[in-house]
Amino acid sequence: MSEKKLSGLPYSVLDLAGVIEGHTIADTFNNSVSLAQHAEKLGYNRYWLAEHHNMISVASSATSVLIGHIAGHTKTIRVGSGGIMLPNHTPLIIAEQFGTLATIYPNRIDLGLGRAPGTDQLTAFEIRGERFHSSQNFPQDVRKLQQYLGDDNYDSRVRAIPGEGTNVPIWILGSSTESAHLAASYGLPYAFASHFAPTHFFEAIQIYRQNFRPSEVLQKPYVLSCVNVVAADTDEEAERLSTSLKMLFMGIVTNKRRLLQPPVDSMEGIWSDIEEAAVEQMLDFTFIAGPEKLKEQLQSFLKHTQVDELMVTSHIYDHQARLRSYEIVAEVLR
Repeated sequence: MSEKKLSGLPYSVLDLAGVIEGHTIADTFNNSVSLAQHAEKLGYNRYWLAEHHNMISVASSATSVLIGHIAGHTKTIRVGSGGIMLPNHTPLIIAEQFGTLATIYPNRIDLGLGRAPGTDQLTAFEIRGERFHSSQNFPQDVRKLQQYLGDDNYDSRVRAIPGEGTNVPIWILGSSTESAHLAASYGLPYAFASHFAPTHFFEAIQIYRQNFRPSEVLQKPYVLSCVNVVAADTDEEAERLSTSLKMLFMGIVTNKRRLLQPPVDSMEGIWSDIEEAAVEQMLDFTFIAGPEKLKEQLQSFLKHTQVDELMVTSHIYDHQARLRSYEIVAEVLR
């Protein structure tokens, strides 16, 4: 296998529609449009949004609605889900929603599917009700979704209108090895959440590649890895900006979630040694640097992973600094 180079590697955006301290959710959506338009000009391949619920710092709960909003304000970039948590919905409803999106924005919509609830267990019960254990049906529901979106369902008693015949590209998302087996056996592209669940990343992509079965939609394995990047014109400024990300993850570790906080000069006195260790473990695949150091880091990452596409998520408080971070990433990867 020939070694991949940074230049020519497709690069994409994951947007959690983060809500920022001192700003409104409307500001968040405006910033997402601004970032998507910026990413499109910079040559980013796709712009994905993730389904989460009951989190004060994440506003992408109505994921398909937000995908339509972003697609409507851009022209060429692919827009999709990273992902839709399929057990929260029925396959027919998702087929209709994404079939509608694909009809309005042809050849631009992606459908990434996850198994987790995207929230806590109490909220998951409110979402799923009697279907609380529907995640057990995930493999069968993916097949149903493929059927609804395919060309051969026209004589079925239940059809997705719109949706049928759109063949919206389906991805399997994962943060564990279980999803790797499913993506491999179905012959689907595989997107791994290495930005928050780095522990099983290498094992999962190895399982996926070794067990991959070619399908009508994909002849060889395709791995997309999502990573955190905080880039700035200097290493020191990137380190300062990254404190917002570290405080966000500290909120996840301590279960004391807050809106994205402004950066600070130092995390000293903000977190304990135990909290710091837990956050740093979650941030294994996080790149905080100026342009030169970032290029070295990403080259090393690509050498060790041989991923086919890099997806970047950047939790940066100041919107202009966030736009600049994505600009630097594009400069490094072009």
